[in-house]
Amino acid sequence: MTLATLREDALSAREDGFVLRLSLPWIRSLPLASLLDPAVEIDGVDAGPLLVEIGDRTVSTAALVHERGWWFIQDRVALRGRAPVAPGPRTVTVSFRLLVPYLQAGPDSPLSLPFTTTRTLVAGAPARTATVSRDVA
Repeated sequence: MTLATLREDALSAREDGFVLRLSLPWIRSLPLASLLDPAVEIDGVDAGPLLVEIGDRTVSTAALVHERGWWFIQDRVALRGRAPVAPGPRTVTVSFRLLVPYLQAGPDSPLSLPFTTTRTLVAGAPARTATVSRDVA
């Protein structure tokens, strides 16, 4: 069973922008390097360049290809952006590709799956159910 990519507590506002936490929409854990081309829109507006928080480090989305860590199915990847998030409900869309290294899509390339998810979120909303999720470290 996969988790919803955007849970009700996925969006957090910060003084310098926002953090959006993504759950892995796949049946198995994958290398962090499997996350390709993440993009976020808030209320239909491109949120601009994103960074990824990995433990106490922050890396560009392009640098994920060099990461050796794993995105476990119960964990969430924290995407950080500089776009301001106004109070109240926001329509958030996230799109990305997942590279599945153990499934071949052709003679020279692994399977690459596109994902797009839209959900109305409120920054700082609590999770309605208890969770064991943590940010990828």
